[in-house]
Amino acid sequence: MTTTGLAKWYGYMKSHDTAALWELLHPDAVFESPVVHTPQRGRDITFKYLSSAEKVLGGPGFKYVGEWRNDGSAVLEFENEIEGITINGVDIITFDADDRITHFKVMVRPLKAINLLHRLMGEQLQKT
Repeated sequence: MTTTGLAKWYGYMKSHDTAALWELLHPDAVFESPVVHTPQRGRDITFKYLSSAEKVLGGPGFKYVGEWRNDGSAVLEFENEIEGITINGVDIITFDADDRITHFKVMVRPLKAINLLHRLMGEQLQKT
């Protein structure tokens, strides 16, 4: 992986440009959520989850606080506070040779944060 895919992801998180997110996703992208039991397969559903998550989590308090890279993948630790609950989690992102996201897994802690995100994501997904 070059840093291009990761730079594009960071760019999306700053710009909130959903067209850029769509272009970044591989057609066969897979999304794994901390609250959905099965992997969500395909660009359409991955786009829906990631764009909704950016609306829920990507507010002014959102920040990445750690980054670990490997060939073809990255782990990004994030934090935010929503409704008085501190949310800590990681995005585990896999890129293909063309720097498109092929796999995106989110893990979140603590349990209060997971429950809050489950509610907020449900509300956001109903809007889309």
